[in-house]
Amino acid sequence: MRVFITGATGFIGSAVVNELLGAGHQVLGLARSDDAAAALTAAGADVHRGDLQDLDSLKVGARETDGTIHCAFIHDFAKFAENGQIDKRAIEAMGDALEGTNKPFIVTSGTGLIAPGVVVTEDMRREAGLHIPRVSEQAGLAYAPRGARAMAIRLPQVHGAKGKAGLISYLVESARQKGVAAYVGDGSQRWSAAHVLDVARVYKLALEKGTADSIYHAVSEEGVPMLNVMEIVARAVGVPLLSIKKEEAGEYFGPLAMFAGLDMPASSALTQRRLGWTPKEIGLIADIGQPGYFAG
Repeated sequence: MRVFITGATGFIGSAVVNELLGAGHQVLGLARSDDAAAALTAAGADVHRGDLQDLDSLKVGARETDGTIHCAFIHDFAKFAENGQIDKRAIEAMGDALEGTNKPFIVTSGTGLIAPGVVVTEDMRREAGLHIPRVSEQAGLAYAPRGARAMAIRLPQVHGAKGKAGLISYLVESARQKGVAAYVGDGSQRWSAAHVLDVARVYKLALEKGTADSIYHAVSEEGVPMLNVMEIVARAVGVPLLSIKKEEAGEYFGPLAMFAGLDMPASSALTQRRLGWTPKEIGLIADIGQPGYFAG
């Protein structure tokens, strides 16, 4: 299968590219720069020039391949709403090109902000009235009844490369800037997690045998307590660990305050059964706890 991938040189996208190539698929990767194009060529993928705001280019990439995987997102939380709309328009452009084709169309979402405080499952949908800037899941799945094999993969805190660990990477930067590693309350809030190599296998399996209008969870660990995470962050950065009140979260976390203090566990039992996926890589705490993981 020849697969169009956005975000193909990013942390997660590059792992998906390697997983697909290793399984015998061909990859057409979106590249917005010469460096990205060179990285794709070196990996063994074909290059498609464009970016998330070049809608015509996105349509061509989706139309001329056998399946599309959308991994790209502009991770600037200070412009979260604006970037969410850019993402939505990109998804709609690719979806329009795939309408009526029955080709696989996989978009990327997250396990958080769905039902805080309960273990989220794949059969739970986002509440219609809940305002979240990123609407990739809703935008992508809207094409299932329009003849595309549209699916969404929800990601937890993805780790597996030095310095990379989902939102935790931003918490590390906050600790460096603030001189303290803060957590809300007693730190018992849980965040689900997965290694990037396990995540890449979920994308491959969904591409090959996922069903339309399905949600899959690339989750290896249901919930890791934030206190355990921030203990590692404090040690890595060399700053004190501090509990703060929920009302202080906005000042400390800035744009990430919407996630701070939320209990966001998620299960992948249905994904494991439906796709035949078994996570097998190192866990979050053991991985980010390695010396030098957050160096630099």
